[in-house]
Amino acid sequence: MRDAIQSDLSTDLLDWYDRNARVMPWRVGPGDRAAGVMPDPYRVWLSEVMLQQTTVAAVRDYFTRFTTRWSTVQALAAAPDDQVMGEWAGLGYYARARNLLKCARVVADDYGGAFPDTYDALLKLPGIGPYTAAAIAAIAFDRPETVLDGNVERVMARLHDIHEPLPGSKPVLKNKAAALTPNTRPGDYAQAVMDLGATICTPKSPACGICPLRDPCQARAAGTQTDLPRKTPKKPKPTRYGHVYIAQREDGALLLERRPDKGLLGGMLGWPGSDWSDTPVNTPPFSADWQELAGEVRHTFTHFHLILRIWTAPLPAGLHPHRLIVLDKHAFRPSDLPTVMRKAHDLWRNR
Repeated sequence: MRDAIQSDLSTDLLDWYDRNARVMPWRVGPGDRAAGVMPDPYRVWLSEVMLQQTTVAAVRDYFTRFTTRWSTVQALAAAPDDQVMGEWAGLGYYARARNLLKCARVVADDYGGAFPDTYDALLKLPGIGPYTAAAIAAIAFDRPETVLDGNVERVMARLHDIHEPLPGSKPVLKNKAAALTPNTRPGDYAQAVMDLGATICTPKSPACGICPLRDPCQARAAGTQTDLPRKTPKKPKPTRYGHVYIAQREDGALLLERRPDKGLLGGMLGWPGSDWSDTPVNTPPFSADWQELAGEVRHTFTHFHLILRIWTAPLPAGLHPHRLIVLDKHAFRPSDLPTVMRKAHDLWRNR
């Protein structure tokens, strides 16, 4: 009886998806999928990496640019690091971009350009964790893997009226999601339940009246749907401070640095600067009459807020400080900078 109920839930959700699936550039819709069109694993992988901790709206244009410029995993694998990091700028969480290149090169070199088609094999690739491995296996290869993102967690918590707070409730929520994952059309089902969470079972003001799972939803029956999922309160984010130094030569060339591969903004171009701490040391990259700009840059990372003071000075002709980059003005693109560094550029440019 229980299996029959679960089968009915999955069928109801797939029927809803067939009518309401979101159109996205990386998705093979249910109609095309039924006609035998298979998703491109490269596009599924790329979209899933981009979507980690980022919204669909923010990812669309990035995905289109990436796939226009590098239409296959082999093309991406052969791309220079600087070009890929430049295209990624603004998406944040830059370790994803570094792992993106590592993964593309492993797939191109070790797998002949074909992504492995099982969860366990996908999990061995750089930058692919349990969620991403499950999503690729399900969506690209129709494997009955359990996909658990924030949308699915919310749907499961409400469907089963689970009040244990996240992240501690993740194992329970995954078990509930696994019980509903069908062997038939698991790729479409994975996308269906994520779409349901994104468009109907939303964090605030869920549209319960038009939800395909409204009748069996236990939280709706109990009137607790807007309270779920519960989350363990987060600790307040600390604030760190820093200095940034922007120097320009008379011909327009700019002084930049390449950040270390490990750590925040790893491998990205940026302005020379101090450490980020409670009491950063103001140590410009060369001796000059550095002038502080009015205003400051504020930016929030996952674990802390950052406030930067901006200093500027002319860059003398012929000066090339050790380990820094003097970039011709025609080779400089503000869009290649990560968001926090682009904010500093905009403040300097509009001074």
